[in-house]
Amino acid sequence: MNTAFLRTATTALALTLALPIAAHAHRAWLLPSSTVLSGAEWVAVDAAVSNDVFHLKLGPLALGNLRVLGPDGKDVPVENLNTQGKTRNSFEFRPSAPGTYKAVVINQTLVATYKLGDANKRWRGKKENFAREMPAGAKDVNVSLAQARFETFVTVGKPSDTVLKPNNVGLELVPLSAPNDLYVGDSTQFQFLLDGKPAANLDVSVIPGGARYRDKLNEQRTRTDADGKFSVTWKEAGMVWLNASEDNGELQVAGPGSAVAIKPSHALPVGTIDKPTRRASYTATLEILP
Repeated sequence: MNTAFLRTATTALALTLALPIAAHAHRAWLLPSSTVLSGAEWVAVDAAVSNDVFHLKLGPLALGNLRVLGPDGKDVPVENLNTQGKTRNSFEFRPSAPGTYKAVVINQTLVATYKLGDANKRWRGKKENFAREMPAGAKDVNVSLAQARFETFVTVGKPSDTVLKPNNVGLELVPLSAPNDLYVGDSTQFQFLLDGKPAANLDVSVIPGGARYRDKLNEQRTRTDADGKFSVTWKEAGMVWLNASEDNGELQVAGPGSAVAIKPSHALPVGTIDKPTRRASYTATLEILP
């Protein structure tokens, strides 16, 4: 397999999906106009990809897989959905019942790189179409699954936890306290799960907004423990971008019910259509209050 081509293809896929996998300079996000409400009120959300967190520059984040979930776990109507933006996409919704809401975009794409004769090729599509669409003479086939989850939370009145419960699919963040009750100086604990199992030794990045007005990024980096848990101490008020991905290694599962460990490796794993390699990413936008 041409490893240089595979690295190039992987990077291109990451940018296409707005996943912060291979190029940390490109970051995608959902940015709400408000996260804490005293009553029924409209919330506008921008969805974009940029070099600087929350600065509209590179382009929109696709909203084809958008859902807004209410305190009862049911879908909330989305209005004024814009999916044709040049610098951003956007939508609005109106939380009314007390409790915590979640806006989430989940992207999942299957990609294969292969060689046909002397030419390097790439396929992208659904598993059920793979056998029919893959050329008979394809060699050095490497199949990967790219999963990306983008979330943000809004609470009306008293927080609730229904939308915080994991679905046990892909990389998920479990807030161990209310995600809209974050204050400067406080330390908050979270947990990352991969397919419902603790994601151990996972690098986590937290970047406050407004980086383009600072000389430093002010990034905080931490790592999950054996239970997938980590803590963040909030240093300043405002919106923050929280991200984790397995871009520095291969995901390994030690056994049923065990923690998922991130195994650093410089070797490029090879995946098949039945057992693709996986690149999982999670991003949340949180508001830190004074």
